[in-house]
Amino acid sequence: MKTILIGTDGTEQSERAVDRAIEIALAFRAKILVASIAPVLASATRGLGGIDPVDPPEEHEAYINAVVARIKGVGLEVEPHLGIGDPARAIVDAATEAEADLIVLGTHERGLIERMLGLSVSGAVARHAPCDVLIVR
Repeated sequence: MKTILIGTDGTEQSERAVDRAIEIALAFRAKILVASIAPVLASATRGLGGIDPVDPPEEHEAYINAVVARIKGVGLEVEPHLGIGDPARAIVDAATEAEADLIVLGTHERGLIERMLGLSVSGAVARHAPCDVLIVR
């Protein structure tokens, strides 16, 4: 295992995913790619709308920087990846581009309706990922 991608958003669940990814990366001396994706709002017309003002890219960048510093502190190679758009698609694209061996994500335990509507990022990533996916509870 050479490269692990962590999809993270600063929640408690994603913090647990970061912890687990660090454990695995230390065991394999793997590089970590930390991805956090600022979502965009759906447009009433075709395409994507503007950036969600409640979840701006600046907050994702600050969080990524903190996680990167933490990972560097344990002696692992790490690279940040800030994205804007659909989180699941952006995580899958980043993993594909980086030729990641593993994606590690937290889960928010969505309800049945949210899952049916495709609102689960971890579920969408697991369905479309080019590599193994570890979903941390």
